[in-house]
Amino acid sequence: MAKTIDFYLSITSPWTFLGWKRFEEIAAGHGAEIVYKPANFAEIFPVSGGLPLPKRALQRQAYRMAELKRWREHLGIPINLEPKFFPAQGWPAAGMVTAAREQGLDCGALGHVIQRALWVEDRNIDDRDTLAAIAGESGLDGPALLDAAESEAVKAAFAADTQEAIDRGVFGAPSYVYKDEIFWGQDRLDFVERALARD
Repeated sequence: MAKTIDFYLSITSPWTFLGWKRFEEIAAGHGAEIVYKPANFAEIFPVSGGLPLPKRALQRQAYRMAELKRWREHLGIPINLEPKFFPAQGWPAAGMVTAAREQGLDCGALGHVIQRALWVEDRNIDDRDTLAAIAGESGLDGPALLDAAESEAVKAAFAADTQEAIDRGVFGAPSYVYKDEIFWGQDRLDFVERALARD
């Protein structure tokens, strides 16, 4: 029986970016399929006790920055801790990833390059022309994906993934769900790998 992991992600989350490639490598190493599910964490936070970054206590914001520095050094990923275009709205970027998934395209690669554009390259992922260019650099039709992101079908799929995340108890990004077991955060990837290895 095939192993499947649902990957609930925020397209604007640095933690999602830091774990993205490692997660894909772990899944591939265990023959597991990833279902990429961008979700609206602005809707998830209010029903799960979370707060958007600007509303968090200063102590928590300071600790987040310290942890980002630690993980950047530990993983050797050249993430920009204060990118020019953050915070970002993340739409239609998230919609493009959902649209690519719905069309059977490589939405994983698209999502990663969008995140890389934000966290490494200092590009504005809320700008439609920039998004179209990023998709084009990945070999995809950027304008078509932008149009698809604004379709009712893709908006409905995005909303359904968000509600599904809420119903399953997801409260933060990234969350990896395997056999209904939630693993929250890229620092839990060792446990994801253990769960895959036991089956």
